[in-house]
Amino acid sequence: MKQKKITQKKYDDVKLVHSYTKEISELSSSIYSLAHDVKKHEKEMNSFVDSFIHVIASAIDDKSPYTAGHCNRVPEIAILIAEAAHNYPSGLFADFKFKNDQEKREFSIAAWLHDCGKITTPEYIVDKGTKLESVNNRIHEIRTRFEVLWRDAEIQYLKNVLTDSSQEKTFAQELKLKRQELHDDFAFIAQSNVGSEFMSDEDIERIYQLAEIKWMRNFDDTIGLSPVEELRVGKVNCNVYPIEEKLLMDRPDHRIERIQEFHVDPAFAIKMDVPELLYDLGEIHNLTIRRGTLTAEDRFKINEHMISTIKILEKIPFPKSLANVPRYASTHHETMKGSGYPRKLSAEDLSIPERIIAVADVFEALTAADRPYKKAKPVSVAIDILHKMALDNLLDLAVFKLFIKSGVYKVYADKYLPEEQNDLVDISKYL
Repeated sequence: MKQKKITQKKYDDVKLVHSYTKEISELSSSIYSLAHDVKKHEKEMNSFVDSFIHVIASAIDDKSPYTAGHCNRVPEIAILIAEAAHNYPSGLFADFKFKNDQEKREFSIAAWLHDCGKITTPEYIVDKGTKLESVNNRIHEIRTRFEVLWRDAEIQYLKNVLTDSSQEKTFAQELKLKRQELHDDFAFIAQSNVGSEFMSDEDIERIYQLAEIKWMRNFDDTIGLSPVEELRVGKVNCNVYPIEEKLLMDRPDHRIERIQEFHVDPAFAIKMDVPELLYDLGEIHNLTIRRGTLTAEDRFKINEHMISTIKILEKIPFPKSLANVPRYASTHHETMKGSGYPRKLSAEDLSIPERIIAVADVFEALTAADRPYKKAKPVSVAIDILHKMALDNLLDLAVFKLFIKSGVYKVYADKYLPEEQNDLVDISKYL
């Protein structure tokens, strides 16, 4: 019986048996000591594993100053929702219970590791705040070309005056108009680069028109390159300068090929469209992104963190008590209608813990003030967005309602969000 209790991890139920028979007494004492030694060892190992997991999560947050705290805050929201679900007596959650502390710990660990795959995502892709941003914001290169055009216009004005000084006022007016045109054109490109507004067909057509503006380059752009850049640029035989170039270009060296063919174990059941290129840095290609700042290549690279999460966690020999960690951690970008990633799972495939982590992840992202590509949403706006996502079957509606009805959103907001962001929410319109 005592051995069975140890197997069941009921260490405190193991009691000493007092017997006048020496062998029985010694055996009881040994089993009692064993139970408490195993309990102590298990506690130490759990503490070690938890600390290691928290270090990994913190390292991912530290990798980018703009996502600092995300891996720490999502588990807190998720656990609060899960505890509310655990105590909710009806509906979807009527049969949802953490049977023991191990199940609750399993869920917590999954929430902590939900973004562990981001350790493989380049920082400048995660933090891409403008369309032309790579390691640096390339809008400055385009601005320099406008500076060249500005000086060319001024030089042309001076040449015209030298040729015919009687027309100086006319030439001066032409220069003024040209300068205003350059200002307007650059302002349009710069605003397009920010990606805060939807690009219409007319806007995109204007980008293509501006791309055709010519400027003169006098210096060799194939020197001072890294070996990798030299391979992309290739051999260019040009000994005659200046060279006429377009204001905006999608050059061959902007196309970053994959070094290795993309491959994922079929057992992972990944259903994501893989772009041909690893990256496409083309200036026109990026500036004509209709919404946001990410190209299809950028989006895939970011979404690929879920594949990396699966690869990492599936290689870890989790004990039986933590067997669901890889699954719980890798499904928070799936949707109730099967439009998510990486496996295009739908409602019938997603457990309550998985649905909870998805809501926690979105709410934290909406209210976070440390993202370069968006402003933090007030709580009321974040709740409204969550509601719309739930109505559109992107998130679970029952989990959303529990999130607001239980007051979890308020508990989190009071702890983490500034007063001006933590506004009042009329939850009655959502229930």
